[in-house]
Amino acid sequence: MADIVLLSTADWDHPLWTNKQHVACALAAEGERVLYVESLGLRSVQTKTQDFRRILRRLFLGLRFLRAVRPGIWVLSPLVVPGGSRGIALSLNRLMIRFSVSLACWLLRFRSPWLWTYNPLTLLYLPLKGFELSIYHAVDAIQEQPCMPRSLIESEEARLCRSVDQVFTTSPYLTERLTTYTERICYEPNVADRDHFSASLELRHDPTFVCPPELVGISEPKIGFVGAISSYKLDFALIRAVAVRRPEWQFVFIGPQSEGEPSTDLSQLCGLSNVHWLGPKPYSQLPQFLAAFQCAWLPLQCNPYTRAMFPMKFFEYLFAGLPVVSTRIHALHAFEAICCLCPPDPLEFSEQLQRVLSGEGPRLDERLSGIEGYTYQSRTRRMLKLLRSQGECVG
Repeated sequence: MADIVLLSTADWDHPLWTNKQHVACALAAEGERVLYVESLGLRSVQTKTQDFRRILRRLFLGLRFLRAVRPGIWVLSPLVVPGGSRGIALSLNRLMIRFSVSLACWLLRFRSPWLWTYNPLTLLYLPLKGFELSIYHAVDAIQEQPCMPRSLIESEEARLCRSVDQVFTTSPYLTERLTTYTERICYEPNVADRDHFSASLELRHDPTFVCPPELVGISEPKIGFVGAISSYKLDFALIRAVAVRRPEWQFVFIGPQSEGEPSTDLSQLCGLSNVHWLGPKPYSQLPQFLAAFQCAWLPLQCNPYTRAMFPMKFFEYLFAGLPVVSTRIHALHAFEAICCLCPPDPLEFSEQLQRVLSGEGPRLDERLSGIEGYTYQSRTRRMLKLLRSQGECVG
């Protein structure tokens, strides 16, 4: 059993769960103990966003210090200056983070803990020498997100890769880029919670299933998207063009708007009667919504951020039994046999959506067999096996 300090870039109770929360749960399920350290605020505060509400939440949770959220998982909410990566703000953040983590580890009786970090600026805040093993889990090109300190992230990420015992990446492009800095790198693509999302398959074949109230009155076919609704990820011009071209199709979007991007503008999609914005929904309810869709899509931008991403929702859709139509991004090339990939062209997207809605394309059994093993349990066990062999070498 290992004691693990997981340095996240996402708050535990964020409505869209990411790798960080899922990995913490998967590690705990394997018998590890996890101290989940919430986001340290990589970017500066944006006045046009919900940042002030998050600051108030952090002040409240920071005063509570430690809270147990699941068996084997405790959450720490350090009081930090958002975006404080230079000068006095950095000194204060470094002092607070080191003190908070050290005190939490002492209270939890962690012995020789591992550091599992998602934060490329980790070395600004924490020394690695206090950890038995150090892991950097690269899941995004964070520097390509809006309002991020790009040059600082790139230089610190390079330094972190050279310093840690192991780097994991979730996309081929991240692997290619970070191999420049280390040979201790392992590509493990994103995965999904199979048990959670496969419930959609059962619901779809249950004659007593009633779709969520928010979907009542929305006719079929329903084409669904679940995730953050931000313009640096989604191609709003493409969405509008497809929706205008096929007014009989209903496009349902579930997730927070303007996540991490204060400049997101949905005005070009307003007024379209077949585009429906439902806002974020609890993770526990997502299978019910997916069960009511006829297919799912990923109308993504083609840009430096999406080139490095591997969308978690890709496997979530597939485990839910839905056919998937997606922009042809780099990470999904290897899965072309079980989905429909196309350039961000309205005509091509419309044709591929029509194809899957007509029952063409990869069959359900082909799609499910193509994602066998892409679960958090399988991936976590592979990662732990590699890390324990690293630990033996380090020891």
